[in-house]
This record gives sequence, structure tokens and C-alpha cells, in this order.
Amino acid sequence: MNKDVLKHIIIENQEFTKSITLIDRELFVEEHGNYVFVGSRRAGKTYTMFQIMKQMIANGLSLEAILYINFEDERLLELKSEELTFVIDAYNELYNLQPIVFLDEVQTISGWEKFVRRLADQSYRVFVTGSNAQMLSTEIATTLGGRFLIQEIYPFSFKEYLVANQLILAENWEFSSRRFEIRRLFDDYFHFGGFPEILKFKEKRMWLNNLYQKIFFGDLIARYKIRNDFAMKLIVKKMAESIHDEMSFNRIKNIIQSTGIKIGTSTVIEYLALLEETWLMFSIQNYLSRLNDRESQKKFYFIDNGILSLFLLRPDTILLENIVAIALYRRFKDQLFYLRTQTEVDFYIPQERCLIQVAFNLALSETQLREEKALVKNYPGVEVERRMIITMDTEKEYMIDTLKIEVVPVWKWLIKGK
Repeated sequence: MNKDVLKHIIIENQEFTKSITLIDRELFVEEHGNYVFVGSRRAGKTYTMFQIMKQMIANGLSLEAILYINFEDERLLELKSEELTFVIDAYNELYNLQPIVFLDEVQTISGWEKFVRRLADQSYRVFVTGSNAQMLSTEIATTLGGRFLIQEIYPFSFKEYLVANQLILAENWEFSSRRFEIRRLFDDYFHFGGFPEILKFKEKRMWLNNLYQKIFFGDLIARYKIRNDFAMKLIVKKMAESIHDEMSFNRIKNIIQSTGIKIGTSTVIEYLALLEETWLMFSIQNYLSRLNDRESQKKFYFIDNGILSLFLLRPDTILLENIVAIALYRRFKDQLFYLRTQTEVDFYIPQERCLIQVAFNLALSETQLREEKALVKNYPGVEVERRMIITMDTEKEYMIDTLKIEVVPVWKWLIKGK
């Protein structure tokens, strides 16, 4: 690798860092921490690193102390793991400083983790991004040896989406005329999701389809050398149509086989794991299941409503449950569950002692009665202090005997985060 090329890239990226204009996202990093940022393609990991750089510069760090390399730069396509040290050598030939190192999409270089650990051992402060959840594997976590904090980056939350659209919430916003603009923006967010770049495009569905094709063919099919790509396509489609449902591995296998595609249970398990590793989907477990059943029967959700909407003809009820799942998963991760016995509760958060049902509207009395029945039922071993129904627009509170039911519009709930 020619070090002159690396020098040119280093200086070019410093100049770009100085010129870029950013909308600050919700972000906290430890003052002396090293970080690995992971998440879906185009979720904003690079954006997050630039935000950190800009904050450091605003706090007095010199621009020359920034060393940022994007390993998806076509000029670095032939860079090998043993040449990674040339990045530091090239920087040292330019400046007599110890830089803060930002390595973007570093997973494209096999063996990257040993180089990154060596930098940390040499007291460099290092920030790393990657789109592949295998970066969280036991092997890599062991190699990094606790020297790095792992932080997941998601597409915009609704509050971030409002800020990106230059809508800053004032006190008592819900009683002002701005609530109509908020509600209009929510419709876009609800159907097209929160990938930051989508704000630039009028043809949002076309952009989302192109992004999905990159994730599917680049991050899934090519990277993992999947031979039965049609079976994988079918699994993604069927999972999108089954957001409401608990799915077992055998059930998914039977659904795919019913289309004439031969697939085994072990392949289904492997493919679902890959869908989670590429940050396309995530899963939650039944709190009431026996421990050995929790892994084989789950509910699956998409990481962004925009991607999910590509597969749906009548999307609204599915998108509503998915957007609630995303917001809860971001806060509670593997401490988010659902309850399923003879009845089902969409979400249960043990640490909050909270049950949540999702219903598009409560216009039909049988719908309200069904949601109430699930919320007021006694579930052995499940502690409950709060019961909610999240809807599209309905808002009210009422009592059933001594139990309070809160009915909250999803867009208000997403803003208030309660």
C-alpha cells in the first residue's frame, strides 16, 4: 500500500470534517472510552463518528489530531491486514502528534481486531464502526479484551427525526398548533422509517428498496456465501407478514416448504441468525416460556419501518406494532418480552412492571375488550404495576375495577418516551 495515498486520504478527511454540517443526535460517550459502533448499513454510524469529531474540535482538539479512515474508500480496496500499520506510519510522517483514531467500516479488513487492540494497548483512543454483528462475537470480544465499549447505532428515533426536520419541541407542544405538523411528520416516519439519508430523497420507497438490495445481496448473500438466496428472500417476506405472530423454527420451515422450496430446520435457524447479525431484524422471547423453548419460539421485528413497509400491501397495523417494538428494544434490549398463554400481551417490560398492548384503534368494542382482557388477566410470576394500550390516535385513561388502563397515541408516546 502506497503511504502517499494514505496521507492524501488523511488530509482530505480532515478537511471534510471541518466543512461538514451536522444535526446532533442523542449521544453520550465516556471521556476516555474506546468505542465500537455497530448497526445497520446507513443507520448513521459514520455520522455519529463525525459528530464526535466535531464535538472534540469544538472543545479545543486540533483538526490535525483527527485520523479518520473509511475502509469502503475504493482507494483502499487492496489494503491487507498486515498493512494496517501503514495508516499510523503515514500519519506520523505528516504530524508529530498522537492522533485520535476513527476507523469506519473496518470489518472489511480481515484481522482488523488485532490491529485495533494493539492501538488501544499503545494508549491511542480509538473509535470503530462496522455493519456486521459478528463484530460482537465471543472471539472478537475476547480479542478486544474489555478495552472497548460497544454501542449500537439505530436509525433516527422519532424525536431525532423531528430535529432533523428542523422541528424543535417547545414546552406544552402538544397543546399548540405545531402538533399538526408533528402528526404530519409522523406519517412519513411511520411509513418510511428513520434512516437519516432518506430525508434527502423524494422517492423514498425507491431509496429504501435500493438500501434493502444492498443489505440483502451485499451483507447477506455475498458475505455469507448463501447458496439458496430464494429461500432467504421468502423467509424475509414471510417474517414481514408475520410481525404479530409468535414463530417457531419448524413453523417457518413448513411455510417455506409449502411454496415448493426444500429447506431444513437447521438452515432456517442459520438464516434467521444472519438476519439478526446484519441488523435487518431482531427478536424477543416469551417471558412465560420454559427456558429451553425461549430460543425456538420468538417474535421477530424489523429494525426500521421503512424496510418492513417494502413487503406489505396493507401495512398499518403491522407497522404500528413494529414501531413500538423498535422503540422498546432500543431502551430495554434483551429485557423486553411478550406474554403468551391462552391470551397474548404484545410487550412486557419486567423492570418497569409494564404490560403494553398495540391496537391501531379502539373503535370496535370487541377490539377494546380483547386488549383489556389480556391486560387485566393475572399471569403467575409476572409483576404488573402499569397497563397501556398504544394506538394510532386515541387517548384516554379509565379504570377497570382498581386497575388503570392508559391509552396513548403512538406519536405522543414516542416523543415522551414513557
